[in-house]
Amino acid sequence: MASSSSLLSEEQFLCPICLDVFTRPVSTPCGHNFCMSCITSYWDNASFSQCPVCKEQFQRRPDLKVNTFISELASQLVSLQTSYCDHSRVLVLFCRDDNTLLCDVCSSSCHARHNVVPVQRAYERMKDELENTEAKVQQMIQERFHKVQSMTESVKQTAERQADGFVSDMQREIKELQRTAVKLRELKQTTDQLRFLQSYSSTSLLPHTMDLSTVSANKHLEMQHFGKSLRKSASQLRVSLDEMNTEISRFSGGTAESDAATLRYMQQYEVNIVLDPDSAHPMLCLSNDGKQVRYNMGAGMWAGQFLNPNMFTSHLAVLGRRGFSSGRFYFEVCTGQKTEWCVGVATASIQRRGPLVRSSCCGLWAIWFLIDKFETFICPGVPVHMGKVGRVGVFVDYDKGEISFYDVENATPIYSFTECSFTEELFPYFNPCDNEFGSNLEPLTIVPVCHVE
Repeated sequence: MASSSSLLSEEQFLCPICLDVFTRPVSTPCGHNFCMSCITSYWDNASFSQCPVCKEQFQRRPDLKVNTFISELASQLVSLQTSYCDHSRVLVLFCRDDNTLLCDVCSSSCHARHNVVPVQRAYERMKDELENTEAKVQQMIQERFHKVQSMTESVKQTAERQADGFVSDMQREIKELQRTAVKLRELKQTTDQLRFLQSYSSTSLLPHTMDLSTVSANKHLEMQHFGKSLRKSASQLRVSLDEMNTEISRFSGGTAESDAATLRYMQQYEVNIVLDPDSAHPMLCLSNDGKQVRYNMGAGMWAGQFLNPNMFTSHLAVLGRRGFSSGRFYFEVCTGQKTEWCVGVATASIQRRGPLVRSSCCGLWAIWFLIDKFETFICPGVPVHMGKVGRVGVFVDYDKGEISFYDVENATPIYSFTECSFTEELFPYFNPCDNEFGSNLEPLTIVPVCHVE
């Protein structure tokens, strides 16, 4: 029986454009394969859509989906390339003394008296250590914040310059701990045992920080004007801490890998959304299971339908049955080939009779897709994202006042509302729109989470 390495050839998994192993591979109608980002960029810079390999032209730009079969094979190839030592033997052991992956030959020849364990055991132990380190980082962050608070309450006099200097040191340490926390969470997402052990380094997990036990409020009692300055600085530190927690929860970093990690984090807060027929505009059709809504061009309207006070009478919208007034929640919507749609969240008191004014106080936080670009509902005419999205993820952190929209298929952010102030229940909001920008009768469909790789 042939081995896996003989069945897989690296040349078979190289993108013809970037000449590297496929990343999110897609297949064109002519049968050639490319990285999603490579072929998308190629077509964005071309006057018409054609295959870069065989030059076959397409009348319409193909709607490409990730080829999961090729993607899995490419991942296996990368794993095979990185799972062997210099002697072409499988890495099955881990030296705890040197933090090094080993084959059986290397273990017996160069690490005979070292603490060597199987990869699986090392992986499980370091996973546990990572959990403890992550908890310690969070504790250190909170200790620094509470230290400033306690000094604010107990100290009456000190120099403003020294008060500002102390808090500046705390802010710097919190930022360092923030970056550490992000790295720990990203490392914790790694399921490949070999990559995890290669990335893990116990000597660099925690940054150098101040010993808070040496910081005492009594040292500042003889200084003047401390109270006012420190209260101001503590308020600034609270803002920094809130921003830091937001960054951690979203796995900030800007790379494709961190964007995927952010989306995976959000997806764990998936909730079951069902549409509320009592809120639906009369020209909308809902599916029996409450998961789809579409514009019904031929639907009639009669006065009796407007007796329901919860119904939208001008806005082609419908809300979810369930409202949220705390915590986090997430849902995904399939938009298909629609040319216009609007999705987000709305307050319970959103205006339902007559036109809805597009302003910051209208009670609606949503993105509006029109043909090939995105706007926010409250800022018409100002594009915030370009391109088409077939599946959008909506994440809400009620307590932090954040709403984020993600392109699920590409694991990339679309737009985020931040520093919002919510005072009432929020309901998922859906508007399939009419046919103003072309055929648009496809439904908006609430779908189960599509977990990113």
